[in-house]
Amino acid sequence: MPEPPPRNVSLSERLRAHLAIARLDHSIKNLFVLPGVIVPLSVYPALFTPHLLITLLLAFVAVTLVACSNYVINEVLDAPFDRLHPTKRNRPAARGLVNIPAAYVQWLLMMVAGIAIGLTISRMFALVALILWIMGCLYNFPPIRTKDVPYLDVLTESINNPLRMLLGWYAVTSVLVPPVSLLIAYWMLGCYFMGLKRFSELSEIGDRAVAGAYRASFKRYTPESLLVSVVFYASTAMLFLGAFIIRYRIELILGFPLVAFTMAVYLKLAFKHDSAVQNPEKLYREPLLMAAFTSTALVMGLLLFVRIPRLEMFFTPTLPSATPPVVQPAPAAYLRPNSEQQRLRVSVKI
Repeated sequence: MPEPPPRNVSLSERLRAHLAIARLDHSIKNLFVLPGVIVPLSVYPALFTPHLLITLLLAFVAVTLVACSNYVINEVLDAPFDRLHPTKRNRPAARGLVNIPAAYVQWLLMMVAGIAIGLTISRMFALVALILWIMGCLYNFPPIRTKDVPYLDVLTESINNPLRMLLGWYAVTSVLVPPVSLLIAYWMLGCYFMGLKRFSELSEIGDRAVAGAYRASFKRYTPESLLVSVVFYASTAMLFLGAFIIRYRIELILGFPLVAFTMAVYLKLAFKHDSAVQNPEKLYREPLLMAAFTSTALVMGLLLFVRIPRLEMFFTPTLPSATPPVVQPAPAAYLRPNSEQQRLRVSVKI
């Protein structure tokens, strides 16, 4: 693979390069933490305290440090491949502006700082933060390097979404157990976005040989196979989102059309030339997508705190059950907090 031409790099230029490879502009992805914050608060509003605001600030810093650590190693290990990409060849590491030994130190220090801050929040938070970092290693380091394996690259990269949600969750509480259905829906939704990113990248490069040299998984992907996988991810995401809605938050069904509209807008963007889908940190430049996303977030967030009993009656089963009815305790989402419930772990599953 082509090597960057030797050059003298000034100290200031080197420092800017090391700051750039941390990709602080990608911190917008930490918004995926918010559902993990809002859902438990909708169950137990008493969890919201002035101290929680400080905790959430520390959590955001910790998540950012761990995520940036992963970006640093991604930039370093991908530099030889980025030089084959029409735009990514301009990244600092690909241009030879980064001191590689110093970058490895930067990678480790950012991880250690993030985990250390996480330990001040809770052990569960620190553990999930460590798993987030480990997933970055599996994604980037050979011989595993899951980013080179078709479909596994999407699955392992997108698992960062539910991990981010868990980080938000455990910043709020270690008492409640997050619903598995919501975690899987979040994971598959991330796969939907990542699958469209791969589709847009492959379509943009055009030449399969060039695309395969840049990203090994592109040797086996085709635009058609990627779109088929996107349909699978979207269907699975909506299945598990529906499971969560029906069991815990029937009111969220009113916001589903907005979810579907946002996904449709994102799909359309993937077909654009030089699409922002390839660089999610630039999606804020798409007004229609931002309007759809903001509306969806606001409506779904509001519906988490609204009760509409008649809506639940509307969806009451009308067919006889094949098994004898079993009296179930009220879902945790509808329980009112008391001191005893605060001390118990509430197991919430599909």
